[in-house]
Amino acid sequence: MSDASLSIILEAIMFTSGRSMSTDELSKTVDKSSEDVKLALSELQARIKRRQDSALQLTEVSGRWIFEVRPSLSPHLPESFRPDTPQRLLPAAALIAYHQPMAQSQLVEMLGQRAYDHVRDLANLGLIDRRRDGLTRRLTTTRRFAEYFGCPEVDYRAVRSWFRSEAAKAGLTSAQLAASLAPDEQMTITEFTEEGNVSET
Repeated sequence: MSDASLSIILEAIMFTSGRSMSTDELSKTVDKSSEDVKLALSELQARIKRRQDSALQLTEVSGRWIFEVRPSLSPHLPESFRPDTPQRLLPAAALIAYHQPMAQSQLVEMLGQRAYDHVRDLANLGLIDRRRDGLTRRLTTTRRFAEYFGCPEVDYRAVRSWFRSEAAKAGLTSAQLAASLAPDEQMTITEFTEEGNVSET
């Protein structure tokens, strides 16, 4: 398999998957070394940039690669064309956006054991990145997250500031914001602070 054909196969895999994929994951999928995959991805990214009037771009976010619609085209897409995020995932998405970079263990502290499933599902939708950090994972939002939720900036630090500003305008803590998005009105979310104080909402 040549580098050119490898890049074409990677393009097909990522386009079909519809989610972000790490270099290691792609390497295992095509049974090639990480170095070969990285070279092929860089070549593919450069080739896509050279395409005239391409609707897509290949983006690397925190070590994960994903195909996305170019941001300049987002305003022209019908809202119904955006990927649907299950409502049950919205509290976790809001907490991650508010506290990022957030330890997965912190999210578990706030939401309980269901947080593990929510993190996996949000990552599969390409909305968050989860990177190993010691015994836990560090969670941050992606460009797709920012575009989906209408954030004016895509950098995770800017997304965090935007979410905190919106919550402050409504007079809500992060737990109260998450609870307001929960499909179950009786959902209990533990508020977590940097000092480790906890309360329930």
